[in-house]
Amino acid sequence: MADYYEILGVSKDASKDEIKSAFRKRARELHPDVNKAPDAEEKFKELGKAYETLSDDGKRATYDRYGEDGLKNAGFDTGGPFAGGFGNLNDIFESFFGDFGGFGFGGMQDPNAPQRGDDLRYDIKIKFEDAAFGLEREIKFQHLEVCPDCNGTGAQKGSSPKTCPQCNGAGQVQTVARTPLGSFSQISVCPNCHGTGQVIDKPCQTCNGQGHVNKERTVQIKIPAGVDNMSKMRVSGEGDCGLNGGPNGDLFVVIHVEPSKYYKRDGINVITELEISPVQAVLGDKVKVKTLYGEHEIEISQGTQYGDIVRIKGAGIPVISRPSQKGDHVVVLKIKTPVKLSEPEKQLYRQLYELQTSKKAQDEKSIMSKVKGVFK
Repeated sequence: MADYYEILGVSKDASKDEIKSAFRKRARELHPDVNKAPDAEEKFKELGKAYETLSDDGKRATYDRYGEDGLKNAGFDTGGPFAGGFGNLNDIFESFFGDFGGFGFGGMQDPNAPQRGDDLRYDIKIKFEDAAFGLEREIKFQHLEVCPDCNGTGAQKGSSPKTCPQCNGAGQVQTVARTPLGSFSQISVCPNCHGTGQVIDKPCQTCNGQGHVNKERTVQIKIPAGVDNMSKMRVSGEGDCGLNGGPNGDLFVVIHVEPSKYYKRDGINVITELEISPVQAVLGDKVKVKTLYGEHEIEISQGTQYGDIVRIKGAGIPVISRPSQKGDHVVVLKIKTPVKLSEPEKQLYRQLYELQTSKKAQDEKSIMSKVKGVFK
């Protein structure tokens, strides 16, 4: 059973817009009117099931947790929107999105119209402290840029693309099939120009006629203080170049925060544990603890119990939108029982035990005396 995210070609944390965009793209590739592979129809049905599930918050949550069987057990229809057949792409996009998904009434959109470039993802790993305070870092990544030799046309200098003679620049061709039930018209991508509406007699040698080249790009990014694990940053215009003069896509930087051996994060609060001795717990004490902002002295109250906390105000994580506002540093106190004791220490604990035992016996004797007095 194929994974729905893999069918759409998106990550498991993809947004609804990313899922929608992926469905549009895959639908154009797999629709049986365009794709003549024997398994195209089955793949298209699976694509519909994947989109219908992941575009619905309730279905997606159930699928993420229990899979397709969980959807069935929850009473959801898992047949998909195309179980009973499907029409042309115009009908499908109109049904799903209320528009024609980039297709006009007369066929496909203008193949030479400007198209936005693809968005890119860059994963970066930073330390816990860097996430708290923010940092600037230089990153390098590969993206598509307009070919400098042909300026995106794909043709050698001194030449230019020509209108495809087979489709007359439409990017699609129409064929008519005659059957006993009548004539049926079918529109498909032009096999000569592959939907571009143009042919190149002399391809640019730098980009092999693609109009773009893959290049390494270096940018300086600023990660704000307070970012959390899996936070995303958008760097506008740093994605792949657009087609036919269209705008560039964006670069999305996904931040992975390395866990700290000392600190734990809870929202904007920082949590650490501190082991104290039974003596400190009974009598109280003043100790220094390490915080993100240096050492800070805290007071342990007399009679402290295991798991009690001491809160250091304003020593936590900054709020991204208001860096001057910070969470707290929460110190969780753990009372550690000593294992190795010197003889004098053992003697003191024996004396303490005897005192507590004697006091307990006296308290019990006093209670019994009071009870006997009541029944005289």
